[in-house]
Amino acid sequence: MTLNRRNFLGVAAGTAAALSAPMVMGQGRPRVVVVGGGAGGATAARYLAKDSDGAIDVTLVEPTRSYYTCFFSNLYIGGFREIDSLAHSYGGLAASGVNVVHDWAVGIDRDARTVSLAGGGVLPYDRLILAPGIDFVDGSVPGWDVSAQNAMPHAYKGGSQTELLKAQIMAMPEGGLFAMVAPPNPYRCPPGPYERISMVAHLLKANNPTAKILLIDPKDKYSKQALFEEGWQNHYPGMIDRIGPDFGAANVEVNPVDMTVTIDGTVEKVDACNVIPAQKAGRICELAGITEGNWVPVSGHTMQSRLDENIHVLGDATNQGDMPKSGFSANSQAKVAAMAVRGALTGSRVFPAKFSNTCWSLIATDDGVKVGATYEATDEKIAKVDGFISQTGENPDLRRVTYEESIGWYAGITSDMFG
Repeated sequence: MTLNRRNFLGVAAGTAAALSAPMVMGQGRPRVVVVGGGAGGATAARYLAKDSDGAIDVTLVEPTRSYYTCFFSNLYIGGFREIDSLAHSYGGLAASGVNVVHDWAVGIDRDARTVSLAGGGVLPYDRLILAPGIDFVDGSVPGWDVSAQNAMPHAYKGGSQTELLKAQIMAMPEGGLFAMVAPPNPYRCPPGPYERISMVAHLLKANNPTAKILLIDPKDKYSKQALFEEGWQNHYPGMIDRIGPDFGAANVEVNPVDMTVTIDGTVEKVDACNVIPAQKAGRICELAGITEGNWVPVSGHTMQSRLDENIHVLGDATNQGDMPKSGFSANSQAKVAAMAVRGALTGSRVFPAKFSNTCWSLIATDDGVKVGATYEATDEKIAKVDGFISQTGENPDLRRVTYEESIGWYAGITSDMFG
């Protein structure tokens, strides 16, 4: 099905209508606190407020007043979107009945069921939903930490980092060298680094056509690899060199002061460098004591933490099974969690959890590709049921339609998130 704003929201509205049921009220309204206002948290807060029709007191904690989506930020780098088109306010959520608190969540008392805020406030909850996205693993790229993010941006959280990276690319000297250190698995948006390489190449082809791109990748293979490699050969021949683990990419060190990248002992001087470190669940999950390793184990049936049944965790922070860490996944998981929370707190009907995801990528003008799947919950994990992927050698008209489909999806999901 071709997605656009109307039918994306129509599917969502139909799902919400099917889940409607009489509310069972106790004394006072049950309280849900949602931490994180991205694709998972904003969606969960909106659906809880909307579908409970005021029966649940919903509070969203999010430090930023304008949320910049990380998904589609590569298109800003490539010149296909303006940065303001990625910014979304929380006014629609507030208008729908969500109490929006712009602050940092800095602590969780699981016994008292409270969330502590940086500003000194304390929020009690009956159920807690965490959707904090990602943080970075310290030391995963030797020579780099967050104090170096202005010299070598990660640009893997939307907003100012994305703008900074584009500005650095545009400031490269003629014939300069751009480098990316790609992350190890698992990480946010599996095709994201490679779409970014495509968009950097598109930008350089138009503004600095003799520049070169060095992709340093610790993985043997990556999402949509054949599609990206075909596209790079078709659109940017001779511009992009990828170094994999067999050629030293598993032994990389950076020096942000000297602007060098050392690959298995060989030093490369670079003009701009995008370091995307290894990732982990947002820190609030660690503070809550619900992580195992770098991620939060959850039940696919409800998105509940396997260590605390009163906490549900969404999106990039989770270890849930087969779903990729993507905005579409987080949005899909949020609806399952909202339904489960509403059922637990009000007695409304809960249906079996089902999920879907599609990840679009733009390689060049009107050359869009996609990969996706449907999923269902099992007792062990969220399991893939079936999937699809674009094919190499596709007709240009089909690639253009795929790109246009992604534009419709973006309009639809952001409206679904923020109202």
